[in-house]
Amino acid sequence: MNRILMPLGILVAILVVIALSCTFIVRERDYALVFALGEVREVIDEPGLYFKLPPPFQNVVYLEKRLLTIDDSQPERIQTAEKINLLIDAYAKWRIADPRLYYVTFGGDERGAQARLQAVIRDALNASVNRRTVAAVISRERNMIMDEIRNNVAKTAASVGVEVVDVRLKRIDFVPEISESVYRRMEAERTRAANEQRSIGAAESERIRANAERQRDEIVAEAYARAQALMGEGDAEAGGIFAQAYGKDAEFFNFYRSLQAYRESFRSRSDVLVVSPDSDFFRYFGNVSGNGGAPAAPAPLPATP
Repeated sequence: MNRILMPLGILVAILVVIALSCTFIVRERDYALVFALGEVREVIDEPGLYFKLPPPFQNVVYLEKRLLTIDDSQPERIQTAEKINLLIDAYAKWRIADPRLYYVTFGGDERGAQARLQAVIRDALNASVNRRTVAAVISRERNMIMDEIRNNVAKTAASVGVEVVDVRLKRIDFVPEISESVYRRMEAERTRAANEQRSIGAAESERIRANAERQRDEIVAEAYARAQALMGEGDAEAGGIFAQAYGKDAEFFNFYRSLQAYRESFRSRSDVLVVSPDSDFFRYFGNVSGNGGAPAAPAPLPATP
């Protein structure tokens, strides 16, 4: 019995190995190239389970289907139209568009494909930057440069089965030997612009201050003139009231004015007034009727016991 089962087990194992060698799985992220005696017979780009002849009749090679990145850590030294050297760091996104042509060109070597694309990108970058100024490369035409590089690289890459999706400039900088002088020149230019803005601000400040002072003087002058006019009107009205009151009872008016004069003249006990007792100033001082005469003598003091 064992003699029968052993050969049967070996046969089953051989059949399983043959069956496994005749099947292969294609993932969503891969291309599958089916080779027959060293020649590409089929390119499969849909995921799933597939069958083939066992080796050496057919074998399968897988290629990356996803987006790949070329990002060189060493920036390229490129000269502008002004003969100024710049350090430009770029990266590219690419994918395999024609697996058959890609494999024939590079033999499935991804590093070889990236090296070829880097050389093409370097040449396109030189062609775009060499005919432009520093200002155009850094700011004004940067997007145009990236479009030019992508289009030029895409034309070359299509001939080797590669699609270039995008090319971007990460960093643009001056070489160390000229960056310091450029920074100093930029600093001087910014300082000049700042001083110009300060002088404009100072002149504007003086103009605003002078205008405010002029407006203040005009307002104060107008207010003073208005106050003087109001005071004149008040004095005139007061004079009219006094005249009207005086016309009603001239004697009482004179008496009231004399009392006011006495109040103003004798504010405290220490006040001294050198004037004749018979003067008109004391007209109502000793005689209420105001008919003249000297002021009344003070009453005698009582005798001491």
